[in-house]
Amino acid sequence: MQESTANQVAANATSSFTEHLQRDRPELLPNNRALPVGPGPATPLQVPHATTIVAMSYAGGVLMAGDRRATMGNVIASRHIEKVFPADQYSVLGIAGTAGIAIDLTRLFQVELEHYEKIEGTLLSLDGKANRLGAMIRGNLPMALQGLAVVPLFAGFDTTAGVGRLFSYDVTGGRYEEREHHTVGSGSVFARGALKKLWRPNLTEAEAVSVAVESLYDAADDDSATGGPDPVRQLWPVVYTVNRTGARRVPESELATVAGNIIEARSSARREA
Repeated sequence: MQESTANQVAANATSSFTEHLQRDRPELLPNNRALPVGPGPATPLQVPHATTIVAMSYAGGVLMAGDRRATMGNVIASRHIEKVFPADQYSVLGIAGTAGIAIDLTRLFQVELEHYEKIEGTLLSLDGKANRLGAMIRGNLPMALQGLAVVPLFAGFDTTAGVGRLFSYDVTGGRYEEREHHTVGSGSVFARGALKKLWRPNLTEAEAVSVAVESLYDAADDDSATGGPDPVRQLWPVVYTVNRTGARRVPESELATVAGNIIEARSSARREA
């Protein structure tokens, strides 16, 4: 009897935590939640949305940064939201779109990678991580068709190849590898324009941090849904770097200095003009 039970447990074991939930507790998946009934079919559901994320390669790794603002229609829903998270030791995830679902997907993805490592005894490859994230986004497609889309950026250090890599997605889960830099969210057009002028190959880590903060500053200047550095409230972007030593969150003290230098340089340029 015990042997039969052990065989059954082994047969049900899977290295994918998402597959485990789909089989045993599908109601816990973010894309299986029930939507509230609105006053009419033409009335959009008002929920907080996360906006601008930027990512880029630099000499020895990749960097990802996100502003701190979430909006709900024309209202600022939060000035403190975090949109960039460590996925595991060697990768990070940035979210844009419906904030609640995006955060749930991020937590599920973190557990997915941790579960794989515990079951298999090794880290999932960077391509494997990118593919599993695409499958999760694809599972959210019915919600996306109802206006609750999630569009992330994923970046990590490929320990096999010894390089940092960056992946973008569409709402269907399509995966695309980006070679230099990429942006998502409502301010992405303005941030991308800044990156095209500021980014160059083989940036140092410190230079990449400065470029990321300045591109978010430019995005906030033209996009009301993007929050720029806020010295009054002491609010700075969330910035992660990933290299062969792992993922590191850039300290707020360092970001305050970088943002202060950018603001001072622009103020001086205006005074001289």
